[in-house]
Amino acid sequence: MNLDNCPRCGKLFAKNFRDVCPVCIRDIDKEYQLCADYLREHKGAIISELSDQTGVSIKQITKFIREGRISMVNAPNMSYPCESCGTLIRENHLCDNCRTRLVKDARRMAQDETRKTEPNNSKSIDVAYRGLNQYKDR
Repeated sequence: MNLDNCPRCGKLFAKNFRDVCPVCIRDIDKEYQLCADYLREHKGAIISELSDQTGVSIKQITKFIREGRISMVNAPNMSYPCESCGTLIRENHLCDNCRTRLVKDARRMAQDETRKTEPNNSKSIDVAYRGLNQYKDR
């Protein structure tokens, strides 16, 4: 039996397929129901309005969206924050700017690694010729 502390409330519980205790699972389900009910009545709501009116954190609402429990199709104004910069987005985990920056940084890092690992042939050739020239003059 795997025992763990609930990351939400800190209580000890027997870990199953969910990573929070049964009490917190019920609380999360109640929070979801509050959000779903509010969105049915107010289809044009944005995430901050939904959070203010229901008392559910933006982080938890974002989790509902990523899990697919809250559909973005039925909420045309709904968006959630980018994990890097906080810009509001409607899909993925990162906005286009952060994703582009991350790809550029990864490419630059890979190029730096290949430069470090490949031998610098021009320096080794120069040293070899200098050595030959040194013996040629004798």
